[in-house]
Amino acid sequence: MPMQQPLRARVRHGRIVLDEPTDLPEGTELELVLADSGDDLDDEDRAALHRELDLAMDDVDAGRVVGEDDVRAMLRTLR
Repeated sequence: MPMQQPLRARVRHGRIVLDEPTDLPEGTELELVLADSGDDLDDEDRAALHRELDLAMDDVDAGRVVGEDDVRAMLRTLR
């Protein structure tokens, strides 16, 4: 069977209900996986992440970064 677009569904009254009709054959078995709802960071972890991102952007703004080509060149010398 060719791969189809992902099916979207919602839980209503304890049942999984597709948002739109499907042409799947009767009795088709599906494996359901919950859509990624983001991350599991708590407020403290999220604040710490944002502090670190701000510091990283300060480094970028100040030119304290190394480009990808330079990193690759450095790694090649370690072989």
